[in-house]
Amino acid sequence: MRLFAAVMPPEEALRELGHAVDRVHRMPDADGLRWTGRPGWHFTLAFMGEVDEKLLPDLHERLGRAAHRSEEFPLRLHGGGHFGRRTLWVGAAGGLDAMRLLAERAEAAARRAGVPMDEHRSYHAHLTIARTRTDTDLRPYADALHSFEGAPWTVSRLLLVRSNLPGGGAAGAQPRYEEVGSWPLGRAATD
Repeated sequence: MRLFAAVMPPEEALRELGHAVDRVHRMPDADGLRWTGRPGWHFTLAFMGEVDEKLLPDLHERLGRAAHRSEEFPLRLHGGGHFGRRTLWVGAAGGLDAMRLLAERAEAAARRAGVPMDEHRSYHAHLTIARTRTDTDLRPYADALHSFEGAPWTVSRLLLVRSNLPGGGAAGAQPRYEEVGSWPLGRAATD
């Protein structure tokens, strides 16, 4: 199964972001982008790819320990940016150091559970809102999101999510995400 560790913003934060993205979606040529589905908006902490089911018990245990060692932290959706000319995203502000540490712990948990992980890269908190397969200037869209400031919330859970890719190659089909594990952050959650 195709898995990743994640932080999911609460519904209120997603509604705020939805209003901002709706405005960007009305910009010239925005219909040429492939917009991600709102049910799938999340911050990926560690992408694991295909994971053998026999690794799941150890992975769950290790992710639980990673969550237990990580304290809750404040976060808010903030600004926008792009990776090259293919990915448009919304960023985060607040407890970024705590989020980076949680991402590192989730990645280490996966490695120790035997999940073959890609080469480690420095974590950059972002929530992908659109992609394109063509060479596209995404700066106007990122600039339109520059001043976006969402309300703060407290990150209190680490999630393990299964990504169910769409079948059949239907145009506009989006992956479906299914929570397969969830652990509260902090020592107090298990004491």
